[in-house]
Amino acid sequence: MILRYDSIATELPPPSDPDPAGAAAVQELMGGRFGEMSTFMNYTFQSFNFRGRQGARPFYDLVANIAAEEFGHIELVATAINTMLTGSTPTNGRAGTSVALKSPLAGVKGIGNPQHFIAGGQGALPQDSTGKPWTGLNVFSSGDLVEDLTHNFFLETGARNNKLKVYEMVEHPVARALTGYLLVRGGVHQVAYARALENLTGADLTKLFPSPRIPTDKIPECKPHIKRGDHLRLYRFSPSDYLELAAVFNGPHPETGEELTVVDGAPEGVPPRDLPPQPAVFAPDYAPAEIAEIAARLREQAGLSKEATGVVAENGKKRTKAATSKPRSRARASAKR
Repeated sequence: MILRYDSIATELPPPSDPDPAGAAAVQELMGGRFGEMSTFMNYTFQSFNFRGRQGARPFYDLVANIAAEEFGHIELVATAINTMLTGSTPTNGRAGTSVALKSPLAGVKGIGNPQHFIAGGQGALPQDSTGKPWTGLNVFSSGDLVEDLTHNFFLETGARNNKLKVYEMVEHPVARALTGYLLVRGGVHQVAYARALENLTGADLTKLFPSPRIPTDKIPECKPHIKRGDHLRLYRFSPSDYLELAAVFNGPHPETGEELTVVDGAPEGVPPRDLPPQPAVFAPDYAPAEIAEIAARLREQAGLSKEATGVVAENGKKRTKAATSKPRSRARASAKR
C-alpha cells in the first residue's frame, strides 16, 4: 500500500520567466529511458515480483524502499515542468476581448512540446524530451536478484548522466534546482545498489565511482543537499516496515569515505506551491473562479470550513489555508508492503 503526503521532496523556486523549450528538455527526466518513471516502475515491479523475500529480506527491503522514493521524484519532476510552463499563455486567455487573445495559444506555437498545451493542460506528461510516451518496455524485472541489482546500478548511472546533461542544457533556476537535488539522491541509490551487489557477490562496484564522473560537490545546486548530508542517507519510507536496510546500506561512501546511514522516516519535505490557473488551456477551467465558488459551497454543505484546507507555499513560506489543516511532518510517498 502507498501512504501519500501532500508535500514535495525539496523546495523549488517559484514561477518566473516561462521556459517551454526548457520544460520539454526536462521531460527526459520524467519519461525517458533513464527517467524517474523508469526507475520507479523498474523497482516497483521488481519488488512486486520478488520471490523468497523473507530469505532475502535486506535486498527486498532495499528495492521496495527505493521504489517509494522514486514515486516522489516523479512528482518533483512534474512540479518543475509545471512551474517552468506557468505563464507561457495569457492568463486572461478566453476571457479577453482583444484581437490578440482570439488566438491565446499562438504565442507557444513551435516552442517546446505542443502537447503540453494541446493535451496536457500546460503541465507535465508521461513522455520523454522528444514527445514519445513512456513505455513499459523500459521495465526490467528478470526475477534474478543479481541480474536485477546489476541493471539497477546501470539504470542509476545512466539517470545521473542524463540529469547532468539537462542541468548543462537548461539554465532555468527550477531546472537547476531539480537536477541538483536529483543528482545527489540518485547518487545515494547508485551507491546502495553497488553495496548490495558487493554484499551479495563480492564484486566491488565501488571501484567504478564516481560513475559517471560527475563532480557533484562542485555543482552549486548540489551543495546544500551535500552539506545537509543527503548524499549519505537512505531514508526509510515506512512507519514500520523495511527494517533491514542497514544490513545492506552501510560502510564508507566510495567517494568521500564518510559513513553511510539509514534514516527512519521520509525526508521532511516542503509544502507545494499552488500554481496559478492557466485559463487559456482550461486548467482547471476557462473561468477558474467559478470552480472555486462551487468548491466553497460544497465544503459548507458538507459541514467543512468554507476556506480550503491544506498547506501550500507562498513566496517561500508555508501558508495554511484553514485553521483546521495541519502541516505534515514528512513528505513523499511512504510505501507499506
